[in-house]
Amino acid sequence: MTGLIYKYPPLLPGILIKRYKRFFAEIELDSGEIITAHCPNTGPMTGVYIPGNPVLVSPSDNPKRKLAYTWELIKVCDTVPTWVGVNTGLPNRVVKLALELKLFPELGNYSLIQPEVVYGTDQKSRVDFWLTGEEKPIFLEVKNTTWVKEELALFPDTVTERGQKHLRELMEVVRQGSRAVMLYFINRGDCTDFAPGDSADRLYGELFRQAMSEGVEVLPCRFDVTPEGIRYLGLAKLDLLTPK
Repeated sequence: MTGLIYKYPPLLPGILIKRYKRFFAEIELDSGEIITAHCPNTGPMTGVYIPGNPVLVSPSDNPKRKLAYTWELIKVCDTVPTWVGVNTGLPNRVVKLALELKLFPELGNYSLIQPEVVYGTDQKSRVDFWLTGEEKPIFLEVKNTTWVKEELALFPDTVTERGQKHLRELMEVVRQGSRAVMLYFINRGDCTDFAPGDSADRLYGELFRQAMSEGVEVLPCRFDVTPEGIRYLGLAKLDLLTPK
């Protein structure tokens, strides 16, 4: 286990009242004040959106922001009480820091990290990171993962045509001679295994297995999330035997 890759700013505790219109969360702070916080998560948040559970928000001192708070974490009690990251804008920032620290030895030797590089057959997609160096270029895509069943992390938690497209494009990257890596950012520390979420999107599961058979590499990365910050725990075990 490494030290903290990312440190949260001071966070304020509260209780989740409700989420609405996808981007808004009504939260009662411990002070008794009821606030509307930005919810930086467009997905269904399966198993994570639980009104009444403890949450943590970050305040902003930017006077131009419409909402002064951002919902960052929620505590769930699946196996053991666990903090789960809500902010889907954060994983890419954390992965960039981890790449700079060379925390993923599976990626080999690279010297240049470029985010948001245009790629794909139609040149309308952007890969999260393009790594270059002495070896083959690496196209690296990051997916935030919070849905679990017991100690098994699953992605996706809903049908994702965008995710399906990414798998198809990464397969094409491999056919053209580069490396392609799908990094699943498991945004909670209570999972030891990872599998595609077949019950939510069976086609994604089929494409996932096809992509692996064609050489797309999968890194299911476990992260411990606490109110202090985020640390890397290593890889989860891949479970591909039984659709979940």
